[in-house]
Amino acid sequence: MISARLIGYGLAAAVSIICAPASEASTIKMTERPDVTQRHFVSKAVESKIAETAPKIADPKLRHMFEVCFPNTLDTTVKYKESDGRPDTFVITGDIDAMWLRDSSAQVWPYLSLASSDEELMNLIAGLINRQAACILIDPYANAFNDGPKGSFWETDYTQHMVKELHERKYELDSLCYPIRLAYQYWKLTGDKSVFDATWQKAMQLAVETMRVQQRKDGLGPYSFYRECERPTDSQINEGWGAPVKPTGMIFSAFRPSDDATQYGFLVPSNMMAVVSLRQLAEIERSVYGNDVFAGECEALADEVDAGIRKYAVVDHPSLGKVYAFEVDGFGNHTFMDDANVPSLLSAPYLGYCTIDDPIYVNTRELVWSDNNPYFFKGKAGEGIGGPHVGFNHPWQMSIIMKGLTSENPEEIRECLKMLRDTDGGTGMMHESFHCDDASKFTRSWFAWANTLFGELILKTAEKHPEILSNPL
Repeated sequence: MISARLIGYGLAAAVSIICAPASEASTIKMTERPDVTQRHFVSKAVESKIAETAPKIADPKLRHMFEVCFPNTLDTTVKYKESDGRPDTFVITGDIDAMWLRDSSAQVWPYLSLASSDEELMNLIAGLINRQAACILIDPYANAFNDGPKGSFWETDYTQHMVKELHERKYELDSLCYPIRLAYQYWKLTGDKSVFDATWQKAMQLAVETMRVQQRKDGLGPYSFYRECERPTDSQINEGWGAPVKPTGMIFSAFRPSDDATQYGFLVPSNMMAVVSLRQLAEIERSVYGNDVFAGECEALADEVDAGIRKYAVVDHPSLGKVYAFEVDGFGNHTFMDDANVPSLLSAPYLGYCTIDDPIYVNTRELVWSDNNPYFFKGKAGEGIGGPHVGFNHPWQMSIIMKGLTSENPEEIRECLKMLRDTDGGTGMMHESFHCDDASKFTRSWFAWANTLFGELILKTAEKHPEILSNPL
């Protein structure tokens, strides 16, 4: 099914009938790309990569899905302009007309390797880096922003700084990490230092100061969040301050990347990402700004967080041995689970925190992709990791993609691609989640992050294991 909302946004009113794979009994209505005149941004490098990769995909449905999904962020979600002579890019998530720091970073991530050969694409990504710095300076505790002072449905939330520029003010540690990750990789792949101006550095100093405050060594800090709502996971307990934590060196996060409230405030996957991002920031500060003092502060904080993970978040599972807990509180409480959004425990090697063969990660991976994880769902249509955000029996395709991206086993990657192909609900696109027994029941018809991430998996497979794509699934 193609939702009315998706068509209302003008994304894909046109559909075509194609021959279904042999494993399916009927033809499938497939979403098409918008006409070139309707696309928000066209990159010659991205179009060239699609033209190069698509013929290598033997499965007709999988090939069509790559052709539609990989450019979906550029086709439908980006708004580019120049402000004060500098690039300025706003990236919506898809069916929500707002920009998340996390989603926007992840949505353009697979295009970074192509940017050095496409100046306009470079400018687009540079514009996003510039916009993200401006957003952090508006409020380092916000997760989602408007394109201007438009206000939002969430203005009635009880929190300290709900200004009109904010779409939502859920403090998520990863929202401060993703802009660092994006800027660092952009710099490494293009050599362009123009994004590292005084505004960006000021934003990073504020981000690091926020992380320090949220170590909660000296009280609760300035942030609390409470929402009057029917969903308990949309608000924090204890009048918005969250569950008590005992200092560990790790950084408190009020919400998960799913936008669900944390149960225990030290969210381990986000702290893993913070370790990597802080070390990346230290390298930028030392190499670009020549700021050895601040670089040293970033490295010291990264080491402290990492030590906290090693001491408090590596726990013994009753049957699997030492694993990474999902959340801890410093009092000894912890959760054995994972959530589909990234950062997740499953994504730790993808984000650069550990290697795929790290023994603790290997055990953790076995935990999260099994019934030892209360949010792992398996049914007739497929399997994967879900979370409280959607609820029981709804694995997220993002978790299947991440399993493929963190695997070196060709058969496992092939199984992931086959499952992704067969759980699209007949649309040819990725979604947020699907019912594990019936993939035609899915959430979010237009979820650009999942679409682009799927494209990233196809490109990695084409590079590392081309034989998977050149043979029937």
